[in-house]
Amino acid sequence: MMQSAQKSGTGLEVLTPAEMAEADRLAAEIGPNDGYGLMRNAGAAILRAVLTRYPQAQGFDVLCGPGNNGGDGYEVARLLHEAGMPVAVWREGRPRPGSDAERAAGRCPVAPRPLDDFAPQPGGVVIDALYGAGLARALDGAAALAAERCRAAGAAVIAVDLPSGLSGESGRAVGAVFAADLTVTFFRLKPAHLIEPGRALCGEVALADIGIPDAVLETIAPKTFRNLPALWSAALPRPRRDQHKYSRGHVAVLSGGPSSTGAARLTALAAARIGAGAVSIWSPGNALAVNAAHLTSIMVRKVDAPDGLAAAFEARRPDAMVIGPGFGLDRPLRETVIEALRLTGKRALVLDADALTAFRDAPDALFAAIAASEANAVLTPHEGEFARLYPDLAADEGLSKLTRARAAAARAGAVVILKGPDTVIAAPDGRAAINENGSPWLATAGSGDVLAGMVAGLCAQKMPAFEAACAAVRLHAEAASRFGPGLIAEDLPGLLPALLRELL
Repeated sequence: MMQSAQKSGTGLEVLTPAEMAEADRLAAEIGPNDGYGLMRNAGAAILRAVLTRYPQAQGFDVLCGPGNNGGDGYEVARLLHEAGMPVAVWREGRPRPGSDAERAAGRCPVAPRPLDDFAPQPGGVVIDALYGAGLARALDGAAALAAERCRAAGAAVIAVDLPSGLSGESGRAVGAVFAADLTVTFFRLKPAHLIEPGRALCGEVALADIGIPDAVLETIAPKTFRNLPALWSAALPRPRRDQHKYSRGHVAVLSGGPSSTGAARLTALAAARIGAGAVSIWSPGNALAVNAAHLTSIMVRKVDAPDGLAAAFEARRPDAMVIGPGFGLDRPLRETVIEALRLTGKRALVLDADALTAFRDAPDALFAAIAASEANAVLTPHEGEFARLYPDLAADEGLSKLTRARAAAARAGAVVILKGPDTVIAAPDGRAAINENGSPWLATAGSGDVLAGMVAGLCAQKMPAFEAACAAVRLHAEAASRFGPGLIAEDLPGLLPALLRELL
């Protein structure tokens, strides 16, 4: 079954390092745990993870920094010592006087040694409690050397909160960084646990409850989420017995010319399989016979865009439209998109592939047309298409993928699906979701066309655009993972009914 979660208490929200620091502060105010109580609970959670996964370890090296991350390290070192395990503590910097970390260090019976002298033990496990999510600079000195020595030795590394050297905000590392086999984090995940390359550097991620109450989230009001079914399942369309095909939603997909019709058919089939009651392909006259020969339940209508769009809308107003898959750049695509935005009203318009590339030298024209319309627009760029529409955002190496997607959605006034192994879905109102079930099997021609159809199919059934985009992204990846090796895009739509059955 697909992993699900309730909105409260199961880690749906994603917190930035600053938001997590605020959660710690609020939790200490609310009680029953003060800051040191939370640190003790963190140490116990790390110990459980360590002993569960490495019961045969010959020894443990705990690397402690000067902050709270180091305090967690002193706590787990104390607990390992009390359990009779061979443990050494290696310290970089003393804890701040009067801090919880100093208290933890004072209670630890293992005398710390200078981090400069650290070298991984053969058969041992390294616990990286140097800096975690709070580090905002590159590792240097003894910490950088320790990371390099662990990599060279192939040491098993357990990271506390995050591998040191990794930005908790962006998921990027500048310079040396620890590569963890397991990362134990607390209360909620951080962006770096989900965004590459941080996701890979974290290894397995264990989310531990250390006594921070969910009530702190009301004050923090996070706007970033894991793309789990709990985020959107309540909005998932559920057919009623009194519905007919058009009340279940009508999707129109604009087709390419006679030599490039397959992409539109993939899109249309995906829209139908995700539950749209009626799906049409609006085809140029010279491709009408090609499309008709390959379709049965999907309707075909002659529409020579952009001039024929108004008549097609007047005859049968679709609830959602897709423009771009296989359309071709040698036709008046930019004009077609602008005309569709004018006609769509408050319906959904999914712009994919060629529809994005068509505005590569005039992205502001697209954004202005969206702003002038009432359309619920969804843009689905991969990184290359994103760079064409948002060259400044793409070129700014200081921006995380999450920040880029949010800025793009705000600028466009549209939901943006920034695709990749760590797809980010962002809404103009600042909400964002990070997808965590990305599948390598989706790296196949046509899979993006299927995703566009899934988004449109859900929107046509009156699912809000952000939730529809999130649901489509997760279901798309889940379908690919279940099929596995040998997947081609044509396989994906047929996998959707079983996934929907589980959710409904």
